[in-house]
Amino acid sequence: MIGLSAIILLALLGQVAGISGIITGLLRAKPGDSLWRALFLGGLIAGTFIYTLVSHNEAPRNLNPFALSEVAHLAMLISAGLLIGFGSYIGSGCTSGHGICGLARFSIRSISATLTFMLTAVLTVLVVRLVIGAEH
Repeated sequence: MIGLSAIILLALLGQVAGISGIITGLLRAKPGDSLWRALFLGGLIAGTFIYTLVSHNEAPRNLNPFALSEVAHLAMLISAGLLIGFGSYIGSGCTSGHGICGLARFSIRSISATLTFMLTAVLTVLVVRLVIGAEH
């Protein structure tokens, strides 16, 4: 579904489906440019609610998109969101823009960004599990 939405957005509007770019564009929207951005973001949010309703919340607590646990405090989630936003800003895009749309266009910048995302993720897991000793 993500790939299909990226293809439709590129084919119909000539826009890349990078979430950070869509949000930034919504905040600085040109006349006539904000409707599709708001609908796209609204669809992302609505999709989470629809999934939760359709799944009847049968997913384990750790898979429930609305469940907070002892590990994921609201302050931690807000901090993580701000850090991700800052990283998207300095990286000129986010994982969806680089990893999905950029790789499909064989963008060298997106290939290097995606490799950086993946390497950072692997190193983070290694540090958290092996150095710090946390299991989750």
